[in-house]
Amino acid sequence: MVFITLPIILITAVFSIAAFSRPELMARYQFNPYMVAHRKQWYRFVTHAFLHADWLHLIINMLVLYSFGKGVEWNFYRFFGEAAVWVYGGLYMGAILAASVTTYRKNRENHWYNAVGASGAVSAVLFSYVVFDPFGTILLYGILPLPAIVWALLYIFYSAYMGRRGGDNINHDAHLWGGFFGMVYTLAINPAIARSFIEQMTYLLR
Repeated sequence: MVFITLPIILITAVFSIAAFSRPELMARYQFNPYMVAHRKQWYRFVTHAFLHADWLHLIINMLVLYSFGKGVEWNFYRFFGEAAVWVYGGLYMGAILAASVTTYRKNRENHWYNAVGASGAVSAVLFSYVVFDPFGTILLYGILPLPAIVWALLYIFYSAYMGRRGGDNINHDAHLWGGFFGMVYTLAINPAIARSFIEQMTYLLR
């Protein structure tokens, strides 16, 4: 089995760290909807996810990706064998695009808006994990254990609320739509995965 979570983390770390000291890289590859719409720089839809604003931003995203990415890859391998690497790649890259669409529509006339970070794709991986193990315990900050599905629902409501509220310099729309994409993608790619998820959910109601 070929794991690609670690290569993604390595590429993201190298690209992000290089951009910390080279502002021209950040300016060239960050997500600027205005430049996409008016200069046709479509590559920004993807490249921004391999950049981060600072060390803390990078470390948090990559820790979450490492924590859940390997579990998602193993589950994909159970259902798809060696093709799991392509399925996982589709999840990650698809989430980058899906998480950026709303931001693009809202800010394509705003020359000053910029965004970086893999949060949308990382959210997709996290929500994919929830599909496979909805009642597995997630210990947030090491102090509050709750089932994964509960954290997912709380995350959705929080991201939706903060996305409407705004004002905190965090792209909550990317978190929300990335997570939504991750769950829908995982449920849709194999009927057996959807059946397993439904069985786990209905078991709780018996």
